[in-house]
Amino acid sequence: MCTRYITPEQAAIERFWHIGARNPPQWWAHDMFPAYAGPFLRAARDAVTPGRELVVGQWALIPWFAKERKLKYPTCNARSEELAQKASYKHPWARGQRCIIPAAAFFEPCWETGRHVPWRFTRADGAPWGLAGLWNTWTDPATGELVESYTMLTLNADAHPLMARMHKPDPKRPAQLQDKRSVVPIEPEDVDTWLHAPLEQAAQLVRLAPAELFVAEPVSG
Repeated sequence: MCTRYITPEQAAIERFWHIGARNPPQWWAHDMFPAYAGPFLRAARDAVTPGRELVVGQWALIPWFAKERKLKYPTCNARSEELAQKASYKHPWARGQRCIIPAAAFFEPCWETGRHVPWRFTRADGAPWGLAGLWNTWTDPATGELVESYTMLTLNADAHPLMARMHKPDPKRPAQLQDKRSVVPIEPEDVDTWLHAPLEQAAQLVRLAPAELFVAEPVSG
């Protein structure tokens, strides 16, 4: 489960994901935590041909049935294995409301020393991460305001040589059934497939990245 990441600058996002520079300047927190406003990329909704648009929304997806913006349960991460069943995510998943979450780095806790030590994950090639997510537009029933939001997909990583080392182990579970989680990177050449392709084709991109793609190191704070 990822609950902190670093966003790139707007110009870097526009340049790397080829979404043009005509977007109005937007503000977001660069050290991101759940419920903060952050950027994501989705299929352009008003374009004649398939395109991409940069959107700022809340990192914690607000489902269509929510009565208020602040939820009593976390929706910053979504288990990929449960997308088709979970009430909060099944409609965005079925409708193809997939997005890319730009991240210069993300953080996960390692407990191998017996205490919480945050680790920072960047890409070995120096590029930003494009993490798989889902988005939704929610209408506030009290005010009529349209609120954009998104969630970050995760995948079981019990067999991953690096990501299985993260998170606090559950002593009641065997090593192969810990349900350690990993984010799901989408490679640049797969972005349009993720954003525009039919569900069955896009679902094939929900997979773990090889350990060689990561640069992982403990950090203080």
